[in-house]
Amino acid sequence: MKIIAARKLLKANDQLAEENRARLDAAGVFCVNVVGSPGAGKTTLLEALFATVAGRVKPAVIEGDIAGSLDAERIAKLGVPVVQINTEGACHLDANMIAAALGSLDYDAVDVLFIENVGNLVCTAGFDLGEHLRIVVLSTSEGDDKAAKYPAIFQGSDALVITKADLLPHTNFNADRITADMKRLAPNAEIFQVAALRGDGIVATADWLVQKLSSGR
Repeated sequence: MKIIAARKLLKANDQLAEENRARLDAAGVFCVNVVGSPGAGKTTLLEALFATVAGRVKPAVIEGDIAGSLDAERIAKLGVPVVQINTEGACHLDANMIAAALGSLDYDAVDVLFIENVGNLVCTAGFDLGEHLRIVVLSTSEGDDKAAKYPAIFQGSDALVITKADLLPHTNFNADRITADMKRLAPNAEIFQVAALRGDGIVATADWLVQKLSSGR
């Protein structure tokens, strides 16, 4: 019986992620990995951001889902290039999947690539995809204890976007608690509160992303 250690698989993934990053660097494409639970509002956030940065950046999206293409169809309606990856049961994207999807992109038409990862706060934490920036999305309806329960994904993220902020008066979500936890796990991370359907907080988030794109990190 042959046993393959998980650390070897992760090492292979990390090596391929570096190749992805080098490929994107050579093409002048900045890559953002968007992670969060199912229903956190990742796609709605992207829709709002794209409307705000129209004319300033040229986005494209890789959509990761276990099955279906509902989110990719929403992105395509905006005129944004999108590639769908169906993992067929896998709870996260990996660098190999992204490498395959990159071949479908017209780099001349893209300067920022968003990867909307499979909805999961656990599996997505351990897999570098070749991104330059990682954003974790958490909705107020999920609870303010998630950074304490799932620290790895928050610790490895460059920003926390708290979505559905308009629901705060109707939940017991404590923004101070999640902010303190995020600052403990990732002291340099930015934190934004947004209500994407109303547009609240979107401009500040978009401006930060454009600044990161301009500076290359």
